Amino acid sequence: MALDQPFIDEVRRNLAAGTITHYIEGKWLPGVRAETFETFDPSTNQTLATVYRGHAEDIDSAAKAAHAAFFKWSRVKAKDRKKFLLKIASLIEKYGDEIAVTECLDAGQALKIVRGQIARAAENFSFYADWAERAMDGRTFPVDNDWLNYSVRVPVAVCGIITPWNAPLMLSTWRIAPALATGNTVILKPAEWSPLTAWKLAKIFEEAELPAGVFNVVHGFGEEAGAPLVAHPLVPLITLTGETTTGSIVMRNAADQIKRLSLELGGKSPAIIFADADLERALDATVFQIYSFNGERCTANSRALIQKDVFDRFVDQLAQRAKAVKVGSPLDPQTEVGPLIHPEHLERVTGYIQIGQQEGAVLRAGGHRIGDTGNYLAPTLFTGENGMRIAQEEIFGPVLTAIPFSDEADALAMANDVRYGLASYVWTKDVERAHRMALNLEAGMTWINSHNVRHLPTPFGGVKFSGTHREGGDHSFEFYTELKHIAVPLGQHAIPKFGKS
Repeated sequence: MALDQPFIDEVRRNLAAGTITHYIEGKWLPGVRAETFETFDPSTNQTLATVYRGHAEDIDSAAKAAHAAFFKWSRVKAKDRKKFLLKIASLIEKYGDEIAVTECLDAGQALKIVRGQIARAAENFSFYADWAERAMDGRTFPVDNDWLNYSVRVPVAVCGIITPWNAPLMLSTWRIAPALATGNTVILKPAEWSPLTAWKLAKIFEEAELPAGVFNVVHGFGEEAGAPLVAHPLVPLITLTGETTTGSIVMRNAADQIKRLSLELGGKSPAIIFADADLERALDATVFQIYSFNGERCTANSRALIQKDVFDRFVDQLAQRAKAVKVGSPLDPQTEVGPLIHPEHLERVTGYIQIGQQEGAVLRAGGHRIGDTGNYLAPTLFTGENGMRIAQEEIFGPVLTAIPFSDEADALAMANDVRYGLASYVWTKDVERAHRMALNLEAGMTWINSHNVRHLPTPFGGVKFSGTHREGGDHSFEFYTELKHIAVPLGQHAIPKFGKS
């Protein structure tokens, strides 16, 4: 459904009306150093809003506020935490159109994609609200009639959440909701390229009357705000979605304090298409999975491994579809691919297109910028080899590399011959082969005859250079809670009498 232009203009005016502040201890605060940065509309590269630039001092204020709030919030009854989360879910739905415009303007994502992300953001809170009253369940370990051992889950403390710029609302709420449901407090450091929905989310938390200090937002750059958050002694939990290089830096910076980390990092996920697959459905899914989200998604099937028997025909169809994908304004309901997030990222992606051509890959579609305004790039398709950089390195844009394979063993070897291991997609009507592939693929997640259809209770995460943990459903609670063991003797058990004659 289209949004009225006057409404879009009003949202844009509100974003530009004043400098976007941090949200610390329930207060809207400028940065201590009063420094600012600009966030841009990627469809025009014009300034969208001015944002206060956080530093270590702002992180310290947020950490102290969250630490103080933890001792009260962790003791709030689970049923009451549930009510807060359900109210937040309701408010996200209430302000859905405003959030949608903000996200489209700030991140460049297409409206039809953003609407789905907003629904998921609300669902994140409603889903974990239902878990709030049972997340702390434990087990009993009786020993005859002599001992009762039992375990319980308890909240950890302050959770630092560092989010990426591609789906900022959805990916932040996916972490905030379980953290709050289990009694932790939160400091959110949104990506500097798309900070505005975090600001709107803080307004929603304020309207929901969440106690001061339970949720805090500090804007800024990784080196100036993210690094102090990772290093702060009052923040024992850090969850990051971002590129692998950033994850490696976070691991090093967190090592001295033995912090608990949940890192969801890069990917170079294969779609493996056998000759016996339903090729029409495989085509639909492969095109969607690489070109939706403007190609800026960690689970994108950026490699299409296609059996030689059908390779030429399938690639011809991929090229036709890539050329027909509608590129345009994110706020146009018909748009399928919007602008890339930032001129620097556009330069990075086009750099990989040049690398592909230098490596000898054949450009079958796209590869060029669209228009002189904004960061629009035509959906791109290469045919090449698995050893090429465009098939080995995460491009994070609408660039697909199609590679032929001979048989199952060949496909499996190529699929695993990459440093990443986030997602994989297998297309075949042979049920036994599908399961063999899924079991042997070096990937945290595999979809068989499907694109990435997320189900919140299932584990999400990768192997190798794609991450360190699993979140989703009750798997999240392994990260956001501590498992505590308590032992109670049921009688006068024997105690050794050292030092007694």
